[in-house]
Amino acid sequence: MGAINTRKIHVSVGNGGAGMLALLLALTACTPSTPPSGGASPPAATSTAPSTTPASSTAAPSASATVPADTDETAPPHAGVKVISSRITLDWTWPGPGRPFKATHENPVPVAPPPAAPLPALYAIGAGSHPAETPPFDQMSFRFLGGFPGYDIEFVPELIADGSGLPVPMPGTGAILKVVFHGAQAHTADGTASTITRAPGPAIGYPALTSYAPAGDFEGVVSYGIGVGRPVDPVPETKVRVWEVEKIERGQHVYVIAVQLDATFWK
Repeated sequence: MGAINTRKIHVSVGNGGAGMLALLLALTACTPSTPPSGGASPPAATSTAPSTTPASSTAAPSASATVPADTDETAPPHAGVKVISSRITLDWTWPGPGRPFKATHENPVPVAPPPAAPLPALYAIGAGSHPAETPPFDQMSFRFLGGFPGYDIEFVPELIADGSGLPVPMPGTGAILKVVFHGAQAHTADGTASTITRAPGPAIGYPALTSYAPAGDFEGVVSYGIGVGRPVDPVPETKVRVWEVEKIERGQHVYVIAVQLDATFWK
């Protein structure tokens, strides 16, 4: 395997700062969802985010920390998985409307020579529930090849499709968390196929993580909506934690962005 590129990362939160690192975790109680195949939808647009504040670009895994598990990695991890680095970029914060969390990664373009995608390509989506953790949480992970894309995370009143501007139906959810990846793609170079090889069905059905839906994949922007809770039991300020994990998995160099939702209210 070739040398790993050095990347710059900037993180910011709309309320003035990201949460401090909390690396004393034990994420070994993952209940996976059934992962049928999934895909992405075509159009996209840019999102608004506050100015950024520089932060460290590397974070070695702590000896006392464990990496978040999901569909493909229940406890213990599959043999052959090697974690290169892990870090928490957002620690249990509410990225409410007007208070988005933003992480910006700078990657070389292209990130790999053809036939690989020129941008970090969404390779797989996973989901898992961790009811025994403190706090209990549900998780959706996005796996990329080629590098970490930048991303914005914010609760929104409704999920709007990038490009068309039309609402994307997400029935049966109490709130919607929108995740927008920048400098990324979920389609092949010729635009004829999805790069996503596995993903759960749209109805997840966990207490906090109820569903998800694609909202765009166009001109380097990939968007998803995550359904949180149910209309009968909405939580106004569900807290969110975000992990970034770089690892070797199934022979692939994978960059995982794991979005975790505090499920305390539903326990």
